[in-house]
Formats: sequence, C-alpha cells, structure tokens
Amino acid sequence: MVRLFKHYVPHTVLLLGLVDFALLVLAGEAGWLLRLWQIEGGADPDVARLPHLLTFAVTLELAMVGVGVYGADALRSMRIGTARLVVAISFGVLLLALIFFLMPAVTFWRSNLLYAMVLALVGLFVVRLVAGQLVGREAFKRRVLVLGAGPRAARVAQLARKEGAGFVVVGHVAMNDGAVAVAKAVNRADIHNLTDHVVRLGASEVVLALEERRNALPLSDLLRIKTTGVHVNEISSFLERETGRVDLDSLNPSWLIFSDGFSAGRRISSAGKRLFDVAVSAIILLIFGPLILITALLVKLESPGPAFFRQRRVGLYGQAFEILKLRSMREDAEVGGKAVWAQKDDPRVTRIGAIIRKLRIDELPQAWTVLKGEMSFVGPRPERPQFVADLETRLPFYAERHVVKPGITGWAQINFPYGASVEDARQKLEYDLYYAKNYTPFLDLLILLQTIRVVLWPEGAR
Repeated sequence: MVRLFKHYVPHTVLLLGLVDFALLVLAGEAGWLLRLWQIEGGADPDVARLPHLLTFAVTLELAMVGVGVYGADALRSMRIGTARLVVAISFGVLLLALIFFLMPAVTFWRSNLLYAMVLALVGLFVVRLVAGQLVGREAFKRRVLVLGAGPRAARVAQLARKEGAGFVVVGHVAMNDGAVAVAKAVNRADIHNLTDHVVRLGASEVVLALEERRNALPLSDLLRIKTTGVHVNEISSFLERETGRVDLDSLNPSWLIFSDGFSAGRRISSAGKRLFDVAVSAIILLIFGPLILITALLVKLESPGPAFFRQRRVGLYGQAFEILKLRSMREDAEVGGKAVWAQKDDPRVTRIGAIIRKLRIDELPQAWTVLKGEMSFVGPRPERPQFVADLETRLPFYAERHVVKPGITGWAQINFPYGASVEDARQKLEYDLYYAKNYTPFLDLLILLQTIRVVLWPEGAR
C-alpha cells in the first residue's frame, strides 16, 4: 500500500493508474498526429499540444475513477472491467464536450477526439488483459509474518484468503499470550532466533496480533526485526490499511489517541470544503430546481401528504438539525413518530419513492441543508436521535463519528451497502471512523468521484 494524503492506495491500483494516464496522453497525441497526417501528409510532435493532451487524459482518468474502473471487482473480472471502461470513456466524452465549450483553447478536433478515444479504449483494454494475468499472483503480494496465534491472528489469515488481498501470510508465531486459534502456528520457544526466522521466510512485514499485550510484548525481538529493514505493524494499523476502515474488534483507546489522525491542522482545508459546499449546493439548486419541483408534484399526486418531509438528525458534535428530503414513503410510515429501520423492499415505499431512491433524486433537497451549513456533501450520514442514543450504548466510539460534519455521501456509503441493523451500523461506523481519522480534501474528492459508481450501479438503496 502507498499512503497518499493519509489515504492508503494499493500499489497495483496506483501503478495501473499511472500506466493508464501515460497511455491516455499517448492516445491523445496519436489521434492528433493521425489526423494531421491525413490532412497534411505528415506530422510531428508539438509541445504546444500539451494542455490539450493533459485535459484529455485528466478528464478520462477522473471518469475512470468515478465509475469504478479501479474497483476490486473491475480488476478481477474482464467483463465488469470492460463494461466500466466503455461507460467511463462515454462519460468522459460528455465531460470533454462541456470543458471544450467552456475552454475553447484546449479543444480537440472532433476527428482527433474520435481517433484518440478509440485508441485509448483499445490500449486500456490491452493493459487490463496483461494486468489480469499478473494481479493476484503470490509473487506480487507482500509477505507477512504474524506474531500471535489467537483469534486476532486468525482474522489476518482470513483476510489474506479473500480474493484480491494484497498480501500473503507466510507464517504465525504463537507468543504464549492466550488460546491458540491457528493450528499451524510455530511456538516462539521453538524458534532460536526470531529475526533469522523472519529473514528465512522472506517476510517484508511483521504484524503484531497479540491477544494479551501485558508482559507479552516482545520488545527485544521487535527491535532486532525493525533494524533489519522489515516493517513492523500493530494489528489495528494493519487492518485499517488493508480494509479501509477502523477495526472495532482490535481497537483500544490508546491506539486512537497516539496514532496519526484527527489532525487539528485541517482549518484551511475545512474552509475550502465549506466554499465548495456553498458553490456546488447553490448550483445544484439552480440546475435541478425544476426536477425537484416536478418530482414533488408527482409525489403529491401519488399519495396524500406533503411532498417534502423534514426529519430530525444528529450532526456535528451531537447537535440536532432538520434534514430536508423528497418524501418517498407513505405519510403513515412511522406510527406515533417511532423511528423504524428501513428494510429491503420496504412496503412503506411508494412507487415514485422507489424510483427516486434508486436515482437518488430524493436526496437533492439536501443541497439546501448543505447551503445552510448544517451538512456537507461528504461526511458520515446523519442518523436520527433515537438511533444515535441506542447505538451509543451498543457500539464503542460511536460518538466519535460526530467530530466531522455529516454529509450526503461518505466513505461508508461508497464502501458498504445500505444498513438496516445494529451490525450494519457497526460496520458503517468503522468506515466513518476511518474518514474522521484520515480526512483530507483528497479523500473527499475520491468519495465524490466514486459516488458516481454508486449512482450508476446502486447496491442496496432503500
């Protein structure tokens, strides 16, 4: 994994993204040279075309990130990967048309653009054919030795067996710190020199997965291993890096306190985020105002009750506010105002409501809540006070998700299907804590782009 702006990116994804970007620049230049050769009989590279080529490559690269071309499922399946490439290229054409209208100085000729798109699509497809043969091979995975043989160590082994895992466990060492859950673990007493054992296995990383750390932390062993150049990691940090969430099962307060995160140096980026929220929410209300009004009329015609509904939610630092959405359920969806989890195929959802939920149209009025400053576009989804009160008693660290402003979309929303239970809330909390801990404008941009994938391929919208 490579850490970019406090967010972990797999080596394979970063390398593939760089190769794709270079290929897009070359495809843009080849399309230009091909068209010049057709009309002039000859052509040479020209540095003056660099702004045009960069606009072409950056736009398509962002479109590819947005539609999920670099997602694990797209990298594992050529069918999914090819489908998303086609969608990304098509979406990129629309974006380029808008950019060329606003910035004529970087415009491609239409024939140039056609040639470049075709060449890019072919080149990207070939790259994925080659990458598909390489990605996932054990030779390209990090070799990890786990110190520990209990349930925590077993979780690392289970994660390594998942399809798309970027590491392989080369061994477990039982450190006599509790019950053994890994049958093939080697006892520490049977290893004369742990550092030599690590080197012989070719491990590039050691993960400390002890069940009981008091009087069991092998400091001298860890120091020797570290000085050989092998990376030593604690299980909570390891799982955060590999899963993109803060693992509650292995978490302790001291790790949250002393780990890198929750930085106070976010004032400038927070100010920039607020400016972005104000500008975009105002644009959304102007552009989609007619759609909101038409949808509100359809909602009103289908079922009795108001077209819009307000609902109390918990926001920044636990302060309550009212969220505004288009009504997608019957007016009597909650008897006596008692909060009820939304369910799959919820019978309370109206026909119009089912459509606007799938298309996320019911969320558009929340732009007004963002404009007022009670929400942001990116952040943990705000929950109802009744749910928050219950979840804070059941889930540790639940209150910490409120240290950032709630959002319309978020890290949990793009990584986890819609949740309707305490266990779902627990898993979403792990993603929310990751966002709160590692927030940067880069992560916000990544979430906004990947929200396009969630809209195009909705999973579990309720």
